[in-house]
Formats: sequence, C-alpha cells, structure tokens
Amino acid sequence: MLNLIDEFRREGLAIRVNRKLNSTDVIDTLTDQVILRGGPGHIRSDNGPEFIAQAVRTWIAAVGAETAFIEPGSPWENGFCESFNSKLRDELLDELPDGEAFYSLAEAKVLIEGWRRHSNTKRPHSALGYRPPAPEVVQWPASPPGAASPATPALATKPIMH
Repeated sequence: MLNLIDEFRREGLAIRVNRKLNSTDVIDTLTDQVILRGGPGHIRSDNGPEFIAQAVRTWIAAVGAETAFIEPGSPWENGFCESFNSKLRDELLDELPDGEAFYSLAEAKVLIEGWRRHSNTKRPHSALGYRPPAPEVVQWPASPPGAASPATPALATKPIMH
C-alpha cells in the first residue's frame, strides 16, 4: 500500500493498493493528486527504493516541490503517516476475519478505499476539533428542505500536500 496524506488537513488523499509498488506507481499517484489539488510544497517519505528513485526525484523537482526524507529507523519523523497507518490497521485490517487477509486484490482495493472515505468524511480527528478532515460537500447557498439544489455547486479551496 502507498498512503498519500495531507499532513495539514489530516486527510488521506489516496491509498494505492497493489501486490507490488514501484516508482512509476508513486509518480502516477502523486500526479493524480497534483492534477486534482495543485502541487505541494514538500513531499515527505521514507527512503524506500520507490521513493528515492531518480524518476521520482526528477518528477518532484519538475512540479516545484521539495523532498523531506525521514531518517532510516526514525518513524517519529513521519508521525502523521504512522498515525494514519495505525488507524487503518486498527479500524480495518485487524477487523478482517482472517487477520489481514483479503480474498482478492479487487476486494482489498474496495474495502480500503471505503475506509479512506469514511476516515475523511465521518471519522472525527482530535487535531481538527473532532471534525472530519474532508466532510461531505455541502451546497451553497443551502436550499430549504424539499427544494431543488442550486445549479452551481460551491467552490472549495484546494488543500496542499505537505
């Protein structure tokens, strides 16, 4: 799994699930988020081969971001991701009947994406005043009950990955 998190908003932006991930998967996942949300100032990661690959470093420089690698064996330097991973493990993976066993890759992708959406839209986060990081979209101006929704949805500001 590749977890991409906005440290400021505590939002899980993406979880890439596959049997094996490489630098191309990292670049694809980051590119999708840059297209949707704009470029980040920094990208923090561990020193795994998929992150230190020249292609990834070149891509990061091309979008104007800087790298913020954590020291090997220093998970406290990546506390937001470690916390996110812990919640994912506690709230989803440990609850699986066979202990972290999915019957197929497709099942894993569906269940993990469902958990990510729940975490972002429903699960309260203490650092955010016990609100979810990305609550469900609310139309503005609010329509009275039973009225048709406005023709144009509200615009939201774009979070930046940190």
